[in-house]
Amino acid sequence: MSDSEKSSHQDDPKEDQDTGEDNGIEAIPGPEGETEIIETDYEIGQDNVAARRWVFEFDVHNPVFPVSALAILLFTFFALAFQTQAEPMFVGLRDWLTGNVDWFFLLSGNIFVLVCLFLVVSPLGKVRLGGPEATPDYNYIGWFSMLFAAGMGIGLMFYGVSEPMSHYGAAVGGIVTDANGVRTDWAPLGGAEGDPEAARRLGMAATIFHWGLHPWAIYAVVALALALFSYNKGLPLTLRSAFYPIFGERVWGWPGHIIDIMAVLATIFGLATSLGIGAQQASAGLDFLFSLGTSNAVMILLIVAITAVAIGSIIRGLDGGVKVLSEVNMGLALLLLGFIIIVGPTLAILTGFFENLWAYGQNLLPLSMPFGREDANFSQGWTAFYWAWWISWSPFVGMFIARVSRGRTVREFLIAVLIVPTLLSVLWMTALGGTAIGQLINDGYTGVQDAALELTLFQMLTQLPLTMITSFVGIVLVIVFFITSSDSGSLVIDTIAAGGKTNAPVIQRVFWASFEGMVAIALLLGGGLAALQAMAVSTGLPFTFVLLGACYAVVRGLMNEPR
Repeated sequence: MSDSEKSSHQDDPKEDQDTGEDNGIEAIPGPEGETEIIETDYEIGQDNVAARRWVFEFDVHNPVFPVSALAILLFTFFALAFQTQAEPMFVGLRDWLTGNVDWFFLLSGNIFVLVCLFLVVSPLGKVRLGGPEATPDYNYIGWFSMLFAAGMGIGLMFYGVSEPMSHYGAAVGGIVTDANGVRTDWAPLGGAEGDPEAARRLGMAATIFHWGLHPWAIYAVVALALALFSYNKGLPLTLRSAFYPIFGERVWGWPGHIIDIMAVLATIFGLATSLGIGAQQASAGLDFLFSLGTSNAVMILLIVAITAVAIGSIIRGLDGGVKVLSEVNMGLALLLLGFIIIVGPTLAILTGFFENLWAYGQNLLPLSMPFGREDANFSQGWTAFYWAWWISWSPFVGMFIARVSRGRTVREFLIAVLIVPTLLSVLWMTALGGTAIGQLINDGYTGVQDAALELTLFQMLTQLPLTMITSFVGIVLVIVFFITSSDSGSLVIDTIAAGGKTNAPVIQRVFWASFEGMVAIALLLGGGLAALQAMAVSTGLPFTFVLLGACYAVVRGLMNEPR
């Protein structure tokens, strides 16, 4: 098969140039070298509706775009128009889902980890994404920066201090806040009452469990499915393409439409959860430093302002916008991390890194157990929510990782996506959370334990030098993570809603970024953190089935590739 035939299903960059469109996103090139192209009569964009009106231009998939947009508009209207009725509904929905299907989330998470580990050690790991002759688009520094910034930056800032402190307090026998901000005594694995050192190890292991291999395996499955079937098989860069081995040509009809619509909705609500959490922490930090208040009005203004900045980044494109911001944010995060390690309990942090990693390994199997848990409240109140949140985020993070990972082998890709962010998360939680626990045990400082979740980071920093400066850096980190999430998230949603086109008009990404801000505002007003978490869980549940199907499709697709 000729090179022109192999790339026949990819966007033609010249087509984009002919229209005069320059949105900073290049069309995805075809495979380089011999790959197992999937022969199909489907052409990217054949179901799209496109038009230009004055300065406005659109090119969207029918029916994925209109159905997704209408569903989100109706939800936003309901949350804003019926705020009193919405809050108890969201709380009840979240509690019912995490209380009844927690075993399913935990079991699925284990499957994703096992699939990734199997691919790392199997001969299938030799397959190169983009073809045998493809080369990486980004160096390691740029690649790692974008992986980490897009993956869970806002969450690490929000839970980096509060979660280790919560698990430690519950394990040792105290009363602390859970992931929902509710006072609880739910302890991981039954706790270690009266033994502060054992409680510290257990608390850190439980924290790392939620930020380690399992979430990154979820992201890796989606990213690998997208990259393989687009870069190697010549199909559109959408979730439906991964299901070609299962549905065949029917994937271009309603089975595929439903998969892509679910991906859009899951991404929107997963992003809105993170953006809402980020707004809460940023407003709390600004109030901590400048006494600006933490009302809904302040958070809404923050979301509007940050969304506007994100739109500016969108206009600059992937390399000029999100890549630059990701590298800046990575530098600031490492600066803050290094400062805490140097001026904080340095020896305790450095030794704690290895101790916590060992504690994570020791407790990994019991924490992963989906059945017969004596700490069911912990697995429901924390783990089930987290797994649903990561799964709802997975179309966004997975597609973004796929976009920046072309040219890597499957083994290199999985090791990087699983191991590197996990080790960084362990160091981050050890430095921030371990410092806060040490302040409580060694100094008797209870400010972090008594603070609301969104204030725990700033309360921990008050016990270190240069509090005002480091707190301000923390706020900037939250805001820039907010911007990069909105920017890259709108890129992903637009690619799905445009039928796999990666060079669709830039105004569409502006539209989706605005929608993300609107949904975050609607959820904050309609129920706060409970509403944010409810929608992440409710969209994560059906999308879990999509990910399980993607595991099968990836293995089957890799088996046909030259190694």
